[in-house]
Amino acid sequence: MMRRLFQGWGHESEIYALSIDEGLADEVRPWSDAGARQGDVTIFHFAIPSPMTRAFGTLPGARVMLYHNVTPAHFFARYDAGICRMAAEGRRELATLAGRTDLALGVSDYNRQELVSLGFERTGVLPIVVDTARLTAAPPVPALELSLKDGLANILFVGRIAPNKMIEDHIRLAEHYKRYVDIYYRFIFVGNYNAVPGYYATIRALIAEYRMLPDRFWFTGPVPDRELAAYYRHAHAYVSLSEHEGFCVPLVEAMAMDVPVLAYSAAAVPETLGGAGLAFAPKDLEVAAEMLGALVYDEPLRRQVIAGQRRRLSAFHIDNLAPRLQSLLAEVA
Repeated sequence: MMRRLFQGWGHESEIYALSIDEGLADEVRPWSDAGARQGDVTIFHFAIPSPMTRAFGTLPGARVMLYHNVTPAHFFARYDAGICRMAAEGRRELATLAGRTDLALGVSDYNRQELVSLGFERTGVLPIVVDTARLTAAPPVPALELSLKDGLANILFVGRIAPNKMIEDHIRLAEHYKRYVDIYYRFIFVGNYNAVPGYYATIRALIAEYRMLPDRFWFTGPVPDRELAAYYRHAHAYVSLSEHEGFCVPLVEAMAMDVPVLAYSAAAVPETLGGAGLAFAPKDLEVAAEMLGALVYDEPLRRQVIAGQRRRLSAFHIDNLAPRLQSLLAEVA
């Protein structure tokens, strides 16, 4: 969407990447392409360590970094030594760009403050531009949607199954919900569960330990947008119990799809919600189960929460973000 904006403003704009999905081969060029070093302004999206970090720091034109955050290594220490090392290396690489970046942007102020702490002098905030139309305009998936309308309350989470997301707390929440609120529930997790296999095995073991019905926990893996839209359309609530997010795109998607949000208030989650949804802290899962039950069954509360989320959603509309992007880039262009 950013490229379309730049082109709409009359600029040439290209996307370069370290690896390119087959479906994007016509849209994205390899970062080794000579054109990657010839831009007047280069925007580098930083989220993981890569050879692109050093290359970015030597570009002749204006250098703008957009920081999406790196999950702290300690979350992975128990489950995957390789990912733990990669996360630590990501933060080390990030620090090397202080003093070699003309403008360092965080996708949230939470991220921006981390950049400041690392010594970046010229900073700002530019939220992620989320293409919610791919969901709101998605066609139905009749077979899937029929299975989601079987009378159970669908409690949705979207994202990879990773330790910082605290999926084990979703399972504990389900136990409280079943015991004190309602037995007609289903927790649905949409996203890659192979990223940290040891962690996913721990989650499965916890479900077995609690002797919970396995068919009440769906782990779908990655799904196409039309199926993701179907899960949102039939979700009674969206739950985030994550303890580290640099922004949290699924919260914006849930707001766009009119799914009321219940979220643990940690890292950049409260900033993304901006007062919308139901946020809570400390992490008392008995209280959270009661709040979830109210969100599912208290219709006036649902309407009130959804109305607040619709108001918050406007902050992420492209019409509101475009002037901010234009103003930020004018500082370096």
